[in-house]
Amino acid sequence: MKAYQADIAKFEATDSQVIGISVDSPFANQRFAEDIGVRFPLLSDMTRKVTKEYGLLNEEWSVARRATFVLDKTGKIVHIEEGNSAVDPTGAMMICSRLKK
Repeated sequence: MKAYQADIAKFEATDSQVIGISVDSPFANQRFAEDIGVRFPLLSDMTRKVTKEYGLLNEEWSVARRATFVLDKTGKIVHIEEGNSAVDPTGAMMICSRLKK
């Protein structure tokens, strides 16, 4: 998330908005954001509904896998990255730049 915060101006230049979603509580998300210096919204999915619908929920451990989704202005998912590459904003930034054009 720090990498996304570091590149936030680049995302904003493409008319993109960065939002994080976590299965943690709103309080935990707020504290986490403060601790690492993230200023974009971190939403709470404590019910695990969103992470389950997006196919990211590990139901055995009740945790979500890391993923980055890029949606176009109509809400259609146009890009997905999962795992370690999801923490690197490079791929998402390339897609957002293409969508801007």
